[in-house]
Amino acid sequence: MSDFTKTSSSSANTGNIRIDPTGFVKLGAQLPALANTLAQAVNELNLPLSETQQRTLLLYLDQLLLWNKAYNLTAITDPEEALIKHIIDCLAIITHLPSGSLLDIGTGAGMPAVIIAICQPERQCTALDSNQKKIRFIKQISSELGLNNMQPIASRIEAHDASYDVVTSRAFASLIDFVEVAQPRLADNGYLCAMKGKAPAMKNYSAGQ
Repeated sequence: MSDFTKTSSSSANTGNIRIDPTGFVKLGAQLPALANTLAQAVNELNLPLSETQQRTLLLYLDQLLLWNKAYNLTAITDPEEALIKHIIDCLAIITHLPSGSLLDIGTGAGMPAVIIAICQPERQCTALDSNQKKIRFIKQISSELGLNNMQPIASRIEAHDASYDVVTSRAFASLIDFVEVAQPRLADNGYLCAMKGKAPAMKNYSAGQ
C-alpha cells in the first residue's frame, strides 16, 4: 500500500472532492475527510478513477460497515481504519493486474473483487467464498452499485470448475495453499496474483490532519 501521509498541502496536490452524502448511512460527518483521504491515495497510486468511481468505493465501505453487525463481514469497525486497511489496500493491486477475466478466491466481503469491479468495469470479476452470508452481501451491494461485471458465487474453490485469466487472493490460506488450489483454475497463460507480504510501516493516516 502506498504511503499517503496526510499533510496540510495534500489537498493542493489532489484537490478536495465533494461527495454527495445522499445514500450514506454509516460514514456520516466523516465522509468529506474520508473522501479526501481516498482521493490522495488514488492520486499516489496513479489510478485513473473518476469521482463517481471514488464515490462508489465509499458507498461500498458505508454498506460494508452497515451490514457488518448482522453479517460479521470485518473485524474493523472504524471507518477511517477500514478505508485504509480494506479499500486502499485493495486499490494497491489494481495497476499490477494483467488483463482478462478474474477470480477472487476466499473473497470474504468482496475484497479485492468488488474493489476491482468498481475500478475496472470492463473486467469480468467472480467473487468466490464458501460463506453464504458474505456472498449474499456481495450480491446485494453489486445490485445496488450497478456492478454488472460482478458474479458472486457461494462455493469452495475445490468445487468450482471454471477457468480464468487472473486468480487473486487476499485473505485465503497460505501462499502455498493458494497456489495449489488456484492453479487448476487458471486459463492458458493465466496469472496468479496473491496479496501476500509484510505490511509496510505506517506513519500518519489520520484523515483529520
